[in-house]
Amino acid sequence: MKITKLTTYIVPPRWLFLKIETDEGIVGWGEPVVEGRALTVQAAVHELEDYLIGKDPFLIEDHWTVMYRGGFYRGGAVHMSAISGIDQALWDIKGKALGQPIHSLLGGQVRDKIKVYSWIGGDRPADVARNAKDVVARGFKAIKLNGCEEMQIVDSNEKIDKAVATIATIREAIGPNVGIGVDFHGRVHKPMAKVLAKELEPYKLMFIEEPVLSEHRETLKEIANHCSTPIALGERLYSRWDFKSVLSDGYVDIIQPDLSHAGGITECRKIAAMAEAYDVAVAPHCPLGPIALAACLQLDAVSYNAFIQEQSLGIHYNKSNDILDYISNKEVFHYADGFVSIPQGPGLGVEVDEAYVIERAKEGHRWRNPIWRHEDGSFAEW
Repeated sequence: MKITKLTTYIVPPRWLFLKIETDEGIVGWGEPVVEGRALTVQAAVHELEDYLIGKDPFLIEDHWTVMYRGGFYRGGAVHMSAISGIDQALWDIKGKALGQPIHSLLGGQVRDKIKVYSWIGGDRPADVARNAKDVVARGFKAIKLNGCEEMQIVDSNEKIDKAVATIATIREAIGPNVGIGVDFHGRVHKPMAKVLAKELEPYKLMFIEEPVLSEHRETLKEIANHCSTPIALGERLYSRWDFKSVLSDGYVDIIQPDLSHAGGITECRKIAAMAEAYDVAVAPHCPLGPIALAACLQLDAVSYNAFIQEQSLGIHYNKSNDILDYISNKEVFHYADGFVSIPQGPGLGVEVDEAYVIERAKEGHRWRNPIWRHEDGSFAEW
């Protein structure tokens, strides 16, 4: 079997899909994208295409190695996301050719399903609490929300109090047994992060996510000393080498590699195994589309230390399209009692509705994240 063609589709709301074709008619799908940089990643995919055409798609480890090491400059969000989508598509081809789900080729599943959490939004604590109650009523056992809006390096007690009040209202609304993940989104700097971590301690959170930006991870030691809440981080790390110091430092309890950013299934399997050696949990980051979610579930299936999966069904970003729109076997993501089943079909297990993908690619998108500013006019992290 030989690779014959790579085709990319920029589709709403903010995704990039990749189709890899072979001379035997077997097609694989991947989702290589950096949110807000879809066109850039698309170009990177087609640069890597020059090497892949004519190659045997089964030689995934070798192709990954060449795509990563074959350029003098390597790593980073764009390069690794391009590799990620290609890697997903190659695994999809291999699974389809052999009539097996990817997790079977990786040694077989260790679980039948995995817990999922749902994002909630709202502008006021009462709105957020109501949304949380609605999500729990639909069967979810865990939720996640942004913990605060913009916050300067040293900010007011008022903003701390507002963030804490929101979480307190949610905890009261949904009770003590529903997991709450609070995402600081890298918006908070060390002086305020340690205050927030301490103030949120009474609400028994499932985790706090990105309490500081990944590039400031040396400060996690001090933040960890202010609370017992598990610390999660990793959506902006792109390889096992990026995760190496995070794991060896010992202050992160949950890593969140993104299978569309951190080298795909091949690399994230290695990252998860590294984390297991440090007794660190895995919760793959996935606010993306159905192909990315299917790839995450393949990893969850074979990773003992995976404990929960992010998914974007109904997330606030998905205004024009949602994850089920682009697949014909919509039942593959079977949600029940706060869990989603591991796909059992060949390859990734999702059947992409190519005709609909082509139709929506005619509209495409130019999604960009918001640009925020503080009251004094300086830039604020989003």
